[in-house]
Amino acid sequence: MIQLPSSKLPNVGTTIFTQMSQLANQHQAINLSQGFPDFETDSELLNLANDFIKKGFNQYAPLGGIMGLKEEIARKIENSHSAIYHPESEVTVTAGGTQAIFTAIATFIKKDDEVIIFEPAYDCYEPTVELFGGIVKRFQMKAPDYEIDWNVVKNLVSEKTKMIILNNPNNPSGKILKENDIQELIKIVKDTNILILSDEVYENIVFEGNQHLSICKYPELKERSLLIASFGKLFHITGWKIGYCAAPKALTDEFRKVHQFNVFCVNTPLQMALGEYMKNDEHYNQLNQFFQKKRDFLRQGLAQTSFELLDCEGTYFQALKYDKISDKSDFDFATELTIHHKVASIPFSAFYKDKLNENVIRLCFAKKNETLEKAIENLAKL
Repeated sequence: MIQLPSSKLPNVGTTIFTQMSQLANQHQAINLSQGFPDFETDSELLNLANDFIKKGFNQYAPLGGIMGLKEEIARKIENSHSAIYHPESEVTVTAGGTQAIFTAIATFIKKDDEVIIFEPAYDCYEPTVELFGGIVKRFQMKAPDYEIDWNVVKNLVSEKTKMIILNNPNNPSGKILKENDIQELIKIVKDTNILILSDEVYENIVFEGNQHLSICKYPELKERSLLIASFGKLFHITGWKIGYCAAPKALTDEFRKVHQFNVFCVNTPLQMALGEYMKNDEHYNQLNQFFQKKRDFLRQGLAQTSFELLDCEGTYFQALKYDKISDKSDFDFATELTIHHKVASIPFSAFYKDKLNENVIRLCFAKKNETLEKAIENLAKL
């Protein structure tokens, strides 16, 4: 038999999202683990996609994306954050947010470059940095507040620091960055060549009237940043896998050099549909209220249980601390919850390199109310 080459990711296995979804399917559990809606998207968007397919828009799109969609992306960013990106040279349509993140890291990270990430961290950041020879430096945000000590972050910065990766709002904690966080970040990167990769796929899901502080609102950060967003989160179409990267032209030029040899371009008729659909701002401006109602429905239902409900400032994930219920590790507790109580969740330890266990799990509330109601009934029995 052929001897396989050594693995480039020897410590990486199947993602926790796949594991827990498979366990949920195996035991007919309510799947609140993986972050996808169980309700349909707007029929208007589906009809637009069907129309563009029938009209023959079924061949390659331009490398950077369909101009009509890029223009709407640039308009949305300008209206939301008062930041201007040129649609032709500074906006690139990607095959989802994850491909945009992968491409950005592949473009700029070389061997021994250092990259700072904030844990709990979405699981694609670290493996991608390692694939390209980079070294990850971690700051651990911890329960219950998930605050950032910027003095500690400052000490992580060295001459080798090439990039800082942000996820705002944060998956899984639901934490959002505040003005003081942004100002501290500005101080840290001033007079450096550090790039910022800002994963803002949940930018339109922020609660209590709080404003999402995009990295592009701040000129001194915008000039060094790659802004990542996702239509999957915006329009309940995670299976379409379409997102985008907005960045200054010099960064975009380099980004597209790699993008063209990764996917080259993205689904043409769906881009056409999204470009047309986005002309009506109301299709995304009401998302905060829509998901806040679902968050509140879940929180009210769990208020009388023994779970401790941690703050949820954004995203469609609710963190629960369960130490009054069980002393098991979060992975074992999540497994037991799926098998015996028929509700699948994600253990927070999966978002930490050292598997930090603080007895916290994550539930997704991007679900029909009847789905959430059944889950609440099951969890109330613990």
